[in-house]
Amino acid sequence: MNRESWHVLTSPEDVISPSLLMYPERIEKNIQSMIAMAGGTEYLRPHVKTHKMAEIIKMQLAHGISKFKCATIAEAELLAQCGTKDILLALQPVGANVKRLFELIKKYPHSLFSTIVDHLETIQMISARAQTQKIKMPLWLDLNVGMNRTGIIPDEKAVLIFEYIAKDAHLDAMGLHAYDGHIQESDPAIRKQLCDAAFDRVLNLKKNIEKNGTTVPAIIAGGSPTFPIHVKREGIYTSPGTTLLWDAGYGKAFPDIPMLPAAVLFTRIISKPKTGLLCLDLGHKSVASEMGLPRVQLFGLEDATHTSQSEEHLVLQTDRADTYSIGQAFYGIPVHICPTVAKYKNAAAVVKGEIAGYWKVAARDHKMEI
Repeated sequence: MNRESWHVLTSPEDVISPSLLMYPERIEKNIQSMIAMAGGTEYLRPHVKTHKMAEIIKMQLAHGISKFKCATIAEAELLAQCGTKDILLALQPVGANVKRLFELIKKYPHSLFSTIVDHLETIQMISARAQTQKIKMPLWLDLNVGMNRTGIIPDEKAVLIFEYIAKDAHLDAMGLHAYDGHIQESDPAIRKQLCDAAFDRVLNLKKNIEKNGTTVPAIIAGGSPTFPIHVKREGIYTSPGTTLLWDAGYGKAFPDIPMLPAAVLFTRIISKPKTGLLCLDLGHKSVASEMGLPRVQLFGLEDATHTSQSEEHLVLQTDRADTYSIGQAFYGIPVHICPTVAKYKNAAAVVKGEIAGYWKVAARDHKMEI
């Protein structure tokens, strides 16, 4: 199969539409590129939120990656089921999720679980439960370096909270966690400038904490857009996620990052309601829709205008509508792959144009067993 038709199925007749297709050979290349950029696996902590699949976790484990990051208890449980040694829940647990986290620790003793915190009340709640369970709970202090989503501002208050964690007999202060997902500039030079400025705040906090005699063992920084920048820092853990599957949004925004699209949507024309219009069975139940149109980059329909989308339908306008037939198949790369994957229970694994099996999106729900 040539490079231009890598995504095409040899026999698509029995494939339902819409479907999610995975390309293991491309995922493998992305893992290799990720490791090469990081100079090895020691400081890699990939995020699993993009794919939520055991098969992709096991591919990474086979390459020697042993530390992972996740966003839900279900994702953490999936990682543990795969035999992962080091699992970071990168979403501050509150309410019932605190109890669930400790249930995971008890059920999967072969895995080291840790989580992020940014509020004293949460820290105290976790400490109390750790005392009851007679264990020491590893915590990372989550920092707000500009995204304004979670985390604590890296100021004097952050120094005091980190010191509080370090002094608590039932907690283990692992280090600092800083996600800079707000840095989305396409120009690598500008992206680096902004990334460095945000990271300087992290380093300054580390300096202020250690000035008082408390050690900061490690720092986890960045996501996929700033991954190429943080990997060049000595001793800093990085946690890219979208790099494993890639998508049209990041492909357009960050052409300097050498990743391959490895997940494709399969769809068909279901109607031609008016001259110049095509309707595909790819509604917003089947592709991430939090952004404006277009939400998918369709091969062979690059010149078509995406005019509307509803739950089951995607309507396109093109002067070439008459050249297409009802039932004709098309393939597309979603603009945002992470929430797109979560819309499917299974994905078809495609090898050399043939479906080699189906991969379960095992952690798509918020709960597996625990």
